[in-house]
Amino acid sequence: MRGNQVTLPNPDLEASWNTVQLTQANYAQAEQHFIQLLKVEDLDQNLDRCTERVIAFERVLDLAVSAAYQSTDCSNSARLFTQRILYRINRLKLFWYDDLQNYCNERSVYLQNIRNQIESSWQQWETSQLPIQVLQNLNVDQALTDRAAEDLEPELSANGKYFQEEMQEVGYGRLLAIASLDGLVEASQLSRTLGGVSNEIHSVLTRLLVEEYGAGRLSRKHSSYFTLMLEELNLETEPEAYLDLVPWEVLATINHSFLLSECKRYFLRYVGGLLYTEISVPAAFSVYSNAGQRLGLSKNATGYWDLHIKVDKLHGRWMLDEVALPLIDLYPNNAWELVFGYDQQKLMGDRAGAAVAALCREADKAAHSNAPSRQGVV
Repeated sequence: MRGNQVTLPNPDLEASWNTVQLTQANYAQAEQHFIQLLKVEDLDQNLDRCTERVIAFERVLDLAVSAAYQSTDCSNSARLFTQRILYRINRLKLFWYDDLQNYCNERSVYLQNIRNQIESSWQQWETSQLPIQVLQNLNVDQALTDRAAEDLEPELSANGKYFQEEMQEVGYGRLLAIASLDGLVEASQLSRTLGGVSNEIHSVLTRLLVEEYGAGRLSRKHSSYFTLMLEELNLETEPEAYLDLVPWEVLATINHSFLLSECKRYFLRYVGGLLYTEISVPAAFSVYSNAGQRLGLSKNATGYWDLHIKVDKLHGRWMLDEVALPLIDLYPNNAWELVFGYDQQKLMGDRAGAAVAALCREADKAAHSNAPSRQGVV
């Protein structure tokens, strides 16, 4: 038990867990154990009352972290489980206007330890995917300028071609369902980075936040446009309605944003990632908008995409010229972290996009064959 000494009920049984191959049922049961722990009043002070549940959850978690990020097997089931657990912890940092009792453990040391355990292994694995030493020796100004120019109008990828030219309405619905996890709550985390001393850089980021949130008008909030898209396709508009459809790759991008915005030491990485997002969104969302138009859907069904296409080219220019480049002069010894954040966001975004495309193809194929897909048809 994290932070507590617990005598295991059966050491021989515990040792045998080292060789267990976990199934989807194991992960589902462990997640239910964790959900119940989240509901325990003052969890840190009452862990000893939940010993069996805690041990059952932690057994699975330990194996899952190893299988997900420390093994050559690359278990996607383990990654999905760990990212879902991490998401359930991170979401407590946002206010959902629900029962206040749901936040009784938002500052739990136990939950913090679970979060740290997952993040430590996961972030080491993520970092290993990039050539850090190369990034540390770049001309940061030139590197960011070149990347921004390239990603503003990239060539259409195979997945982009599918979305734009082949995706059917069922697949389009699947796309909206998955994207709704982030689109409905605007968990960009930008608001979490704005506390502190004001300056020109801070002012630009604040302006960006104000536009994202519709200058305080609900109908103009970007999430309101996403709600209209869901309603147009008769999809659920309740936040997290489609959580079970979301692949680990998408959850990882959300959890990564929580991490970078929570830790001010990672501010440059956060800015680099946000720069990539603002630069790349117009091209990515143009593909989705074109798909909606090809399918004969109304403006409401593409409004969120169209809005971002319109404003994010400007936002990308703000982020490059008025935020990222000035930060190079302000933090010359750490400026390479801007490129690190940029490249990491691109890598994770491409990975998430590929996973979403696969699920949308699956939904289209299942609808065509009149057979249910593995994930279910939205």
